[in-house]
Formats: sequence, structure tokens, C-alpha cells
Amino acid sequence: MSEPALVALRGASFAYEDGPAVIGGLDFDIREGRALALLGRNGSGKTTLMRLLSGGLKPHEGRLTVEGRPVSYDRTGLTRLRTTVQLVVQDPDDQLFAASVEQDVSFGPLNLGLPDAEVRARVAEALDALDIAALAGRPTHLLSYGQRKRTAIAGAVAMRPRVLVLDEPTAGLDPDGQERLLTTLDGLRARGTTVVMATHDVDLALRWADDAALLTPTGVRTGPAPTVLARTDLLREAGLRLPWGAAAAALLRAQGVLTESAPGPRTPDDLAALAAGLRLGTGGSGA
Repeated sequence: MSEPALVALRGASFAYEDGPAVIGGLDFDIREGRALALLGRNGSGKTTLMRLLSGGLKPHEGRLTVEGRPVSYDRTGLTRLRTTVQLVVQDPDDQLFAASVEQDVSFGPLNLGLPDAEVRARVAEALDALDIAALAGRPTHLLSYGQRKRTAIAGAVAMRPRVLVLDEPTAGLDPDGQERLLTTLDGLRARGTTVVMATHDVDLALRWADDAALLTPTGVRTGPAPTVLARTDLLREAGLRLPWGAAAAALLRAQGVLTESAPGPRTPDDLAALAAGLRLGTGGSGA
């Protein structure tokens, strides 16, 4: 029998006051150690799902579990949940409120009642992980947008969660900022943090994620990212386009360049390497 998901929703339903159900009868798993991309059209329920996973909302029906144990929504239960799951919202200005970077990042650990030395250690660790240690004393209102994004993520990382849930973390960042953030997320994963990213960017999801979850009107469809993101029927149902990498892989297979079992390109660099191999006469078999 397989181990339970690290975090799971079972039969979860939720509707806002005087509104229709946003989520109904949903089963959803976060598996430890897997990078998961959450995708869907506007209004599909991505934000609601993330808030249910992090305890910001309570399902009207169904339950949330951590390692198979139901979450209780009292102070003790929510504290336990928030040391397991941390949500970083899309707009950092909705999350930052303290006068300086260091003060903002320290807020969560202080609320846990940790000793001062432990708080300082966690803040230093989080600032270092997000590559913003030099900004510790800077007023938050003087930060660039990308710096505010990193500060908001650092505040979550300082809680040392096992799962970090990010809502559109690359939105509003220039290409260099996006690359730096993805490198940071790779570093967090290497340290043992499971990362869930909500995004509209199917190309980013294909490049970055191990698994993809598509929110569609008929339910959530989850599986390995290269497989799920090549399903034009599911993408159409979710209101998303085909990633260029999946389209390129289909063309390469149709031309006999790749075998059916060979992985397709996930990035332009992957495609360039494949083309270089073909020019050298070493890539034609698709092996």
C-alpha cells in the first residue's frame, strides 16, 4: 500500500457566500519531493484551491489531511498546518507590511514563539536562500518588484515549510528575474522543500514541473507534466494552449526524429542540443 500524500484534499467542496460552488467533490494530492504546476483558466478555482491547501479557507464539505491525518481548524491545528504548508500570494504588496525586509521575514517565526536566536537563524537562512541578505535592513517600500517578490517568499521560507505554494510567482518579472527565481526554487527543492506553482504559462510548467494539474470544468486532471501538457483535449477543456515544447515533440516524432518513448524538448536549449546532435549525425534515432 502506497504512503499517503503529504497534503491532500478529499471530497472537498467550497462556495463563496451567495455564489455557486467554485470547487466540488475535489480530490487533490501533493506528493513530497515533486514539483507540481497548477494550471487553469481564470475563475477555474486555482486561488481557492491554494487557500484550501494552506488553511486560509475551510472546505464546506470534505477534509484536508497532512500525512493522512485530518487538519483541525483550531489554533493548534492551523499552526501545525502552517509549519507544513506556506502560501505566497501573487502580489507581494498583499503580503508585505513590516518596515524592513528583516522585520517582515521574521514575523512568522516570531509568531511561533521561537527563541530569538532561532528566529535570527531562520531569517538569515531565508534571506540567504532567496539571495537577498544584502537587503535585510532596507525598507520594504524601497524595494523593486522583484525584490518584493523574493522578500515575500523569504517570509514563507523562514517558517521552514515542507510545502511552498506559490501563486504566479514569475508574473511581472523580466526574463532575468524569472531565471533567477527559478534557480532559487531549484535550490529550495534541493533542500527538501516541495514546491507547488500556480501559473498560466504552459511553457514554464512544461519546463519546470514534474507533474501538472489542470483544473477543468469536469474536475482536476493530474499526471506527469510532459504527458498531461501534451493532451490537447485536456488543455482545450482547461482553456489553455499547447506548450511549444509539446508541439515540437509531436512534430519531431511525426518526422521520425524522436521515438515515441524518447523525451521531447522542454526548453529552447533542449531543442538546440537536439538539433546540434542531428547535425553531427548522432541524434537521428531519438535514443
